[in-house]
Amino acid sequence: MPGSEKIRLTKTAMLIGGATVISRFLGFARDAVIAWYFGAGLYSDAFFIAFKIPNLFRRLFAEGSLSIAFIPVFAEYLVKHGKDEANKLAGSAVRLLSIILIIITVSGIILSPYIIRVIAPGFFDYAGKYALTVSLTRIMFSYVYLICLLGLFMGMLNVLGHFAAPAFAPSILNISMITFVLFVSPLAGEPVKALAAGVLAGGVLQLLLQIPFLIKNGIYFWRKAGIFHPGLKKVGILMLPAIFGGAIYQINMFISTLLASLLPEGSISYLYYADRLIQFPLGIFAISAATAIFPALSRQASENNINALKETFDYSIRMVMFITFPCMIGLIVLREPILILLFKRGEFDMQTVKLTAQALLCYSVGLWAFASVKITVPVFYALKDTKTPVITALISFLVNVLLSLLLMNPLKHGGLALANSLSSVLNIMLLFRALNIKIGNLGWGKLGKSAFKIAVCSLIMGGFVWFLGALIIPYENISFGIMLWSVTCCLLAGLVVYGFLSYLAKSSEIKILTIFIRKEHKKVE
Repeated sequence: MPGSEKIRLTKTAMLIGGATVISRFLGFARDAVIAWYFGAGLYSDAFFIAFKIPNLFRRLFAEGSLSIAFIPVFAEYLVKHGKDEANKLAGSAVRLLSIILIIITVSGIILSPYIIRVIAPGFFDYAGKYALTVSLTRIMFSYVYLICLLGLFMGMLNVLGHFAAPAFAPSILNISMITFVLFVSPLAGEPVKALAAGVLAGGVLQLLLQIPFLIKNGIYFWRKAGIFHPGLKKVGILMLPAIFGGAIYQINMFISTLLASLLPEGSISYLYYADRLIQFPLGIFAISAATAIFPALSRQASENNINALKETFDYSIRMVMFITFPCMIGLIVLREPILILLFKRGEFDMQTVKLTAQALLCYSVGLWAFASVKITVPVFYALKDTKTPVITALISFLVNVLLSLLLMNPLKHGGLALANSLSSVLNIMLLFRALNIKIGNLGWGKLGKSAFKIAVCSLIMGGFVWFLGALIIPYENISFGIMLWSVTCCLLAGLVVYGFLSYLAKSSEIKILTIFIRKEHKKVE
């Protein structure tokens, strides 16, 4: 892969990663504002249950199967048929999707009472709570239309090489919700309904943000186009197994929660808080990198440029491993101090920290596998193969259930987290094997050499951070300020040591990052 292409992909991934950091912090602020205003009770329970439905559609369609299926087909039409035909495909996709979403939205609004009985059966015994949840569901069900259409627009822009507007869209939703809680809810007769209206307003603003950039890139989806386009058949064929793959993940999460409910009280919470920390590096690095490379992979597959596709995958998997492996070691070494810093207050005592740290340890050992899956699956989607990832996901799901049942008794909630990690390791091994068969040798020697250097540098860094933490991190008479200073010092020291060791090991990944930083520095000057 040319150096300029590596720099472009790195810059794109860093842009998306930066936007994700902003979105995650705004998400924490949003949760804090909702907790401050509504507390934990009738209104918050009703809102979170009602908000689960559009969130499910967002995960399954807007950020899942719809983007996965549409991006390769749209890229193919741009490469092989030109922008005019791609415009027709875009127009047809918007029209057909709008019709389907309007039907879903209207049906959802009408059937809201029955939907709530299924997903929150306990609410039916409390008339006021049940009625409020149904009302909030009806208000927010229109967000399904907005978020799925947004997913389509974001896919178009990503293929065209524009990532900024899609990357910052989640932040708009968080800002809208915070604004409505602070300034609209106090004026409303039913404040929680103002929060629901904030969700809708955020959806509209997210959608409107994308349109000027679509116009700038020459995509005019409102021009005359039929409802049906030949390309949509390809999208539909790719989308069906992708939906199934997304459903497997949701079922997996449901099974883990179900089994955790059979363990001592608090087990679900331990897993939830540990998972929140694991999702942070995953969202910033792995998912950002996957979003950045998917359009490039789709374009290369459309051009039948398999060598370029291999090089893009090899570079991406090595860069993600270069970042996530030290993150994994860092989370393992500093798991308790980080949990103390973020959560230890009120009812979240030291015993809760230790039990959550067990879950975090078991999740952390699989972080590299979680991240690698995020990078590897898009290669199959770019090649219009959605079946293989579903098959490997189904196998890993079955193994996850089996390991969960075996480990949950001796290791409690830690066993469920460890089962998730081990099944993900199996998933990535199956994906690597299938990809090797599909497109030929991927240059495992080069990847193995990089992985060995990364592992050695990360382990030495972890040992240094552990020693430093033992000297400066307090575990008695803990204050927030001292803990913040101590953890920050350990993290910065770990970053410096890891960078220095990678330089001594002549890591190709550190060279790419150095070149990128130098170029960006020159631009600033």
